Amino acid sequence: MVPLWSQAAFWGLVAGSALVLGAAIAYFTDLPHRLIAAIMGFGAGVLISVLSFELLEEAYTEGGFGPATAGFLGGAALFSAVNWYLSRRGAEHRKRCGGCVEQPAEADMPGSGLAIAVGALLDGVPESIAVGLSLADGGAVSAVAVAGFFLANVPEGLSSAAGMKQAGRSAGYIFGIWSGIAVLSGVAALLGYAVFGGFSPAVVAATTALAAGGVLATLAETMIPEAFDQAPHFIGLITATGFLVAFTLTQLSG
Repeated sequence: MVPLWSQAAFWGLVAGSALVLGAAIAYFTDLPHRLIAAIMGFGAGVLISVLSFELLEEAYTEGGFGPATAGFLGGAALFSAVNWYLSRRGAEHRKRCGGCVEQPAEADMPGSGLAIAVGALLDGVPESIAVGLSLADGGAVSAVAVAGFFLANVPEGLSSAAGMKQAGRSAGYIFGIWSGIAVLSGVAALLGYAVFGGFSPAVVAATTALAAGGVLATLAETMIPEAFDQAPHFIGLITATGFLVAFTLTQLSG
């Protein structure tokens, strides 16, 4: 039998690898901004569904209202605070692929490349921890969470890499970032399992909710602005479709 810790690392890596896939699509093709925005909208809908029906609901079921609420608000506050700090150093538009707002080039804002890299890692950490926690909580990974994060990570990598390419960043920089984050996603999932596997259900629930709060803050501050910037027609329907796809996966898995 494969040890649970290695399963956590593997599934975290699988979810994170979608970022590399999205980056490759952006680097080797020239997709129009409106199409990328539509894909981002779909990914946002997927994430909203996953955090609602996989993360926060699970946290509430396992730990009750108190731990779920505290963790959720704490995760959102933590992400927003760190995101504010990074935004002041050039990472505010790290998921921008162009349009009216572009990512800064290194020559325009020295240090922005590092800030963007750290910000990209920040965006993926809550998701990966949630994958590891699903193993700690039930002994089996949440297939819906992994699938949902994979589906959402493709447009994240796609949009961010498109903006990096437009800002003049090298292929080595772009693929180095996303490959590194994919590997660190596996590490974060492993830590999510290993660190919290022995804790009480209330602690695991609060941590799961913390991840959900971080994911929602990510959506509100990075993905949704890109999805709705010069958005294509029916972007609301596209986002709702992403939500429905993830919700359907949740129901089928149950």
